[in-house]
Amino acid sequence: MSDDWQQLRTTLKKIWGYEDFRAPQGEIIRTLLAHRDALIIMPTGGGKSICFQLPALLQTGLTVVVSPLVALMENQVQELNQRQIPAALVHSELPKSRRKVTLNAISQGKLKLLYLSPETLLSPVVWQILCQPQLEINSLILDEAHCLVQWGDTFRPAYRRLGALRPALLKFKPPGSKIAVAAFTATADIQTQQMIQQALQLRQPETFILSPYRPNLHLQVQVVWTPRGKRQRMLRFIQAREKEIGLVYVRSRRESEKLAQWFRDLGYQCAAYHGGLSATQRRNIEHGWLSGKLLFVVCTCAFGMGINQPHCRWILHFQAPQLLSEYVQEVGRGGRDGKPATALALVSESTGWFNPEDKQRQQFFTDKLEQQYQKAQQLARKLPRKGEIDKFPNSELTLALLHSAGQLIWQDPFHFRQTSGNLAVAIKQLRQRQQHSQSQSQKYLRTRQCRWQFLLTAFGFSQQAEGFSCGHCDNCCRNR
Repeated sequence: MSDDWQQLRTTLKKIWGYEDFRAPQGEIIRTLLAHRDALIIMPTGGGKSICFQLPALLQTGLTVVVSPLVALMENQVQELNQRQIPAALVHSELPKSRRKVTLNAISQGKLKLLYLSPETLLSPVVWQILCQPQLEINSLILDEAHCLVQWGDTFRPAYRRLGALRPALLKFKPPGSKIAVAAFTATADIQTQQMIQQALQLRQPETFILSPYRPNLHLQVQVVWTPRGKRQRMLRFIQAREKEIGLVYVRSRRESEKLAQWFRDLGYQCAAYHGGLSATQRRNIEHGWLSGKLLFVVCTCAFGMGINQPHCRWILHFQAPQLLSEYVQEVGRGGRDGKPATALALVSESTGWFNPEDKQRQQFFTDKLEQQYQKAQQLARKLPRKGEIDKFPNSELTLALLHSAGQLIWQDPFHFRQTSGNLAVAIKQLRQRQQHSQSQSQKYLRTRQCRWQFLLTAFGFSQQAEGFSCGHCDNCCRNR
């Protein structure tokens, strides 16, 4: 056994208490230590965080982790600090005094890991500190990289500028400096993988792609005919799992508040969780769920990423997500201890005559995206060939769509250049890509084949999917 491998195992044992790595953790760690780019797709609970946290400890300089949610960042930083690892986060909700201490620690090179949202990273104060020539940056890590694709074109356009980070930072660093870029996520189909690589400008990345199949996760989809029937079906499902911890997923803040209140009126200990809550409210709900004081949380997609609750026994989608990658992310919260867990999605009948909610919601998102496409086309005609983002207020989302369509290049995170090409054709391709993603989700909800077989095919595991039958999803049970 080589000395470097033994050092990795020794560090793993000392800091995290594990005897050895799970495949392919060791190979990923070696890739980052060699300053090579990487794309890593590992199921929820597969130990992704160690893959970039351990290399950060063994290298000089700073590892910058770009993460989508404050809750996710806070949980990871808290765990690292408990292990005596110098890590910190910066976000807009931090008190000024604490923010100042963290910014000083970055400048003085006292941190090993720094957690930031895309928006915070690109704020003037933080960006100026990261560009200091004496500050060594060894890696840029994009955690939950699927958010770049899911949110980059809709409400988190800063994601679309992340590909310009490395070349912009290297201009300020000493000659010969190297910065590895790695993207980590639990789910990404082939199209999403390609989009992540292109948007982040990964250089011949090493790819580590593990099957999303979880043998202990039992997938079910049920058609309900009326809004009242949908609530009653959900209630029966939860009643049958008395004292078991779970999650109810919805698609809007309003729906989470409304359903949580309905459950509380019925005597259940639960809470609504969404991005509109204060940091204190979110932390209290997370602690309540992790400690078992709250049996379940009625939440939007803002809840779950990075929150380690191994004993979650069920996931219920009261409203199905638009994308399969979202669905797989969310059902992956269940059964992280390896014991059986059930994931049930409730959907309206396909005509929408008796319960048009699902169709109306899908049409709402489609119409909203169409408005953004039209706005992008209008703005593109008014934009100069080259420009600075700060000079075009309220246009960041439109610029992100143009970048996604291949009609715009970020020369650095703040300056853009339009490319030549047919904008109408590019926008049409964006529409088709979005329609394909949504249709995949709808096909999954309506399929009669093994649900895991469908997901394996959708996520690029065609060979494993051939002739596959999980034996425990609703369709396998019905066919049997």
